[in-house]
Amino acid sequence: MSVDISIGRGKKARRAYGFDEIALVPGKQTLDPSLADTTWEIGGIKRTIPILASAMDGVVDVKMAGLLSELGAIGVLNLEGVQTRYEDPEPILKRIESVGKDEFVGLMQELYAEPIKSELITKRITEIKAQGGIAAVSLTPVGASKYGQAVADAKADLVFIQATVVSTAHLSPESVTPLDLAKFCREMPMPVILGNCVTYEVTMELLRAGAAAVLVGIGPGAACTSRGVLGVGVPQATATADCAAARDDYFAETSKYIPIIADGGIVTGGDICKCLACGADAVMIGSPIARAAEAPGGDYHWGMATPSPVLPRGTRINVGTTGSIKQILVGPAKLDDGTHNLLGAIQTSMGTLGAKNLKEMQKVDVVIAPSLLTEGKVYQKAQQLGMGK
Repeated sequence: MSVDISIGRGKKARRAYGFDEIALVPGKQTLDPSLADTTWEIGGIKRTIPILASAMDGVVDVKMAGLLSELGAIGVLNLEGVQTRYEDPEPILKRIESVGKDEFVGLMQELYAEPIKSELITKRITEIKAQGGIAAVSLTPVGASKYGQAVADAKADLVFIQATVVSTAHLSPESVTPLDLAKFCREMPMPVILGNCVTYEVTMELLRAGAAAVLVGIGPGAACTSRGVLGVGVPQATATADCAAARDDYFAETSKYIPIIADGGIVTGGDICKCLACGADAVMIGSPIARAAEAPGGDYHWGMATPSPVLPRGTRINVGTTGSIKQILVGPAKLDDGTHNLLGAIQTSMGTLGAKNLKEMQKVDVVIAPSLLTEGKVYQKAQQLGMGK
């Protein structure tokens, strides 16, 4: 049971934890990493790697979606980005990559003012499927109201409805009809994934609305500034554990197991392993995939809410290019900082912890460890090696 802390008279708070404050504890047994089963399932689709690439324009395009599918992961395409506003997004991506930092926000607002075209939604989904990929696509709730039928007609495999915060109890002005999430989940011919949220109560509402999975995380993303602009968010370790508890209670009530996906702030293999140990079934990552040679953003990565015409919440960060998507996901690693061979990291961590599958990984012991990333790392920090980068 959590203990409330007094911030001042009349306001109490609960302590919440991020990845850097926790560590995973080995149990009584270990196992060879080759025996660790990382398989998971989303909307009836089985995958061997519990990783999804974020629906961000600098991370996933048609080609990347195909490559990720081939490797055993999933890439989610943003249907409200440059891929559906421009027939040929290449020159647009080049402009985003080349502009100076002071002109970036204005350029994004200009480029994203171009209307979304339904025919390009159809085209992108068709292109992904034509190369044998899983056509997983993302829309905001407003976008889902407008383009849901186009997605249904194009026969996407999975649809993600994503917003900074999504709930089933959204109040709108009288002139606006909010998206009925339960109705949308019922009527779409493919599984619908809902997010993002950070609490037990909202997760339970989204599960009852018919979500095929729930995305957890508000503001921790590398290119996201929502926490600074809005002051909103819950550290990922606590958010994941709270939302996973709702999944388990929902399963006990209904016998329906709906996966929880930790989304945002996940950079290294260690971060992924901590998400799984806090209860996640998979993770959604952006910046680690943006560093792939095949990523559409070149050396850059930017947040989904960056182009807002009134209040941009995101920035463009230079993540560089460190290797191929294959090296990043399945190795062999050529970096020593935990950002290559993410699958190998998961398997090795599971072996060290004695977890034979993801359900066992979700039950490993966790300790509060504020010094986890600094203890004994003086030389790495001084020489900017490994964990000191």
